[in-house]
Amino acid sequence: MTKSKLLRMDNVGIAVESLDNAISFFEEIGLNLEGRTTVEGEWAGRVTGLGSQCVEIAMMVTPDGHSRLELSRYLTPPTISDHRTAPVNALGYLRVMFTVEDIDEMVAKLTKYGAQLVGEVVQYENSYRLCYIRGTEGLLIGLAEQLGNK
Repeated sequence: MTKSKLLRMDNVGIAVESLDNAISFFEEIGLNLEGRTTVEGEWAGRVTGLGSQCVEIAMMVTPDGHSRLELSRYLTPPTISDHRTAPVNALGYLRVMFTVEDIDEMVAKLTKYGAQLVGEVVQYENSYRLCYIRGTEGLLIGLAEQLGNK
């Protein structure tokens, strides 16, 4: 068997309507803004298959520097297909999950951005407390608090 050439997962992309609101929301979770730029032109469309495009992008990074979210606000072409109200069992990419220190405190902090619990905070064995929330723009976010040996 050949050794994999995969180095790492670089980022997860999320298309949003308001870049500023999304940045603030993910900063509240604990991610840091790594950079913000506008990407436009035919070359970018050759990557995405969208043709000529103009996209505002913000790269958010976790405190350990290992994981990133690429938040994208498409100016052209306009966005289509809104999956933000899809249930948890919908096919395709749906949510991102973050491990946090105090899940109850985090849920309380995120409610000021309009976040709402999808179900409830539940303990799984002696390992985790978990929940899903609908955050800014209805994005589905998972939160996990590791119990015991952290």
